[in-house]
Amino acid sequence: MPSKTDIKDREDVSLLVRTFYTDIRAHDLLGPIFNRIIADWEQHLELLTDFWESQLFLKRKYTGNPVAAHQEVDDKVNQTITPEHFGLWLNLWYQTIDSLFEGEVAWIAKNRAQKMSTMLYMKIFEHRQG
Repeated sequence: MPSKTDIKDREDVSLLVRTFYTDIRAHDLLGPIFNRIIADWEQHLELLTDFWESQLFLKRKYTGNPVAAHQEVDDKVNQTITPEHFGLWLNLWYQTIDSLFEGEVAWIAKNRAQKMSTMLYMKIFEHRQG
């Protein structure tokens, strides 16, 4: 088996995103949420590739608002998103990275996802209070 390399470019980011969301879509708890909300998966995967390429390589391709997007999803599912959903998402993200890559950028991808998941859940919680 060839040794793993670090995440080097958009092609690697796309592989990570596409592999990860294949697993998300099939997940018992997360799949129904994502599959209900996302109508155009190809467009969404490109958007997420832009997002992660921006996060990992400081490219200015992503122009969305992840906080608003996640608050909107929570509204659509009647405020039923829980910390468990974020924990499951994060565990799958880590597993996908570990299965494909190793190195500093892979570590950064894990670290950023962990910080983002905490922030996004807090922003969802604040939105519910408003």
